Amino acid sequence: MTGKRNGRKAVIRIMCCTLILALALTVLTGCADEASGKGKDMKHTYTQISQEEAARMMRANDDHVIVDVRRQDEYEEGHIPGAILIPNETIGTEPPALLPHLDQVILIYCRSGNRSKDAAQKLADMGYTNVYEFGGILDWTGEIETGIDPDPMEPVGYLVMEINGVQFFPDLEDNSSAEAFLEKVKAGPLELILRDYGGFEKAGDLPWDLPRNDETITTSPGDIILYQGNTITVYYAENTWSLTRLGRIDTDEEELREVLGDGDAVVRFWVEWTE
Repeated sequence: MTGKRNGRKAVIRIMCCTLILALALTVLTGCADEASGKGKDMKHTYTQISQEEAARMMRANDDHVIVDVRRQDEYEEGHIPGAILIPNETIGTEPPALLPHLDQVILIYCRSGNRSKDAAQKLADMGYTNVYEFGGILDWTGEIETGIDPDPMEPVGYLVMEINGVQFFPDLEDNSSAEAFLEKVKAGPLELILRDYGGFEKAGDLPWDLPRNDETITTSPGDIILYQGNTITVYYAENTWSLTRLGRIDTDEEELREVLGDGDAVVRFWVEWTE
């Protein structure tokens, strides 16, 4: 009898140990799923960076936007050049009209870093994937300008360029040529056939003349160039000449050559408006 009782106790101990091991594995598996992003309640997040890193990113040509989330009066007293005003209290659960692209690089700041963190998290929760928070303007050592932000509710137009069906969002130059080009495209879409020339560009005639701001420059892949005031060219390699740069698209030579193709390229420009 004693042997049977001892045998039953051993079986019970084994069953208890097995149950405890199973529970432990369940807990560990759940933690692993959560850490790898499989957890149901995983929170979207943003990236916190230093102000030095933010300044470096501002110098990059990556179609980024700088967002000041303070109040209007604070913004007017002084803000980072180029920053748009979207007060934190106006950010709810719907994407702001001034931030139409969920994958755009967004650099956020406020006065001391509290409101910017709150705003960055709200944008991340909406699905924005490249949100960077860099603290407050109190610690900013770069340039500061004063002025009034345009009405946040006023529609903003941005240029879209499509090459053989692939869309880009050009960064325009700060000159009268680019301004005139944008105004022309605002009046209606422009479609051109660009033909290869010289093994470094594709060019097409414009239906109208634009003011020239020629200077001797060396082009790089992605440059959008005005030649002699009535021809637009897209450069996929380097060339040095007296030209007017209208803007550029964020690409590299390999990608651009593939998009442009070997023959003629169909290029369309139009303006899209925020709501």
